[in-house]
Amino acid sequence: MNGVKRKGARSAKDIPIDILAQLNRGEIETANLVEWLAVDQKILLENLLKQHKRTSYLKSVLSKIGQLKKQTVNTVNEAIGTGLFEQVAQEDDKEFLAIMSNHTADLVRCWATYAIGKNENLNITETLNEIRFFSADKHFGVREISWIAVRNKINGDLENSVAILAEWTTSEDENIRRFATEATRPRGVWCAHIELLKQNPLLALPVLEPLKSDPAKYVQDSVGNWLNDASKTCPDFVKELCELWGKESGTKETNYIIKKALRTINKQ
Repeated sequence: MNGVKRKGARSAKDIPIDILAQLNRGEIETANLVEWLAVDQKILLENLLKQHKRTSYLKSVLSKIGQLKKQTVNTVNEAIGTGLFEQVAQEDDKEFLAIMSNHTADLVRCWATYAIGKNENLNITETLNEIRFFSADKHFGVREISWIAVRNKINGDLENSVAILAEWTTSEDENIRRFATEATRPRGVWCAHIELLKQNPLLALPVLEPLKSDPAKYVQDSVGNWLNDASKTCPDFVKELCELWGKESGTKETNYIIKKALRTINKQ
């Protein structure tokens, strides 16, 4: 962002033409969700491939987008990420993957996460080791897509995933700590549910327990939302855990998490 923190427009129609053009050329990051939703990812893709002399990849990736039943920001993002991963893997183009992973444009970095999530040659340990870089990204969009990109793998190897992510809860970086809970939310946002955790949330206690009094509101919100998800299928588990946490830890942080966790239960 050239060292200047932009606030971003409050609606798509208010985005200056020159800013939107820069976003679509991949020259700057999106400043907020409004801009993130306004970027034309197909134009950004074409510009990226032209800039780095990879236009031979374009037809195949556009075909992926064309096959989508519903085109949303997230489905298009995944289609482009998946398509580029397939091209990069086919050509063994590690150089372009590195370019994408460190690109100025946040949406390009989002595409790079799918090279991890879609790579069946990576086991869950390797997958999480590689996605950790993106989980700590300074941009909110990359952080969100990073857990979405690997969630199916987490769901497919839940026991090992929880064991690894439990270690992430000790990180000094609140973004990495938040990834541990957000990636395992039973219901999640913009993604498939994790049925095993909906029915047996106790399995994720090694991730939740260390964060019950986390100093960062970003993490507190995620833990509270995790438990609120679980309360819709296992209300007794959530009530008992919140009661225990209330006794063990009387901090304002824990109380905040408990309030968020119980919001659905308290409405009933």
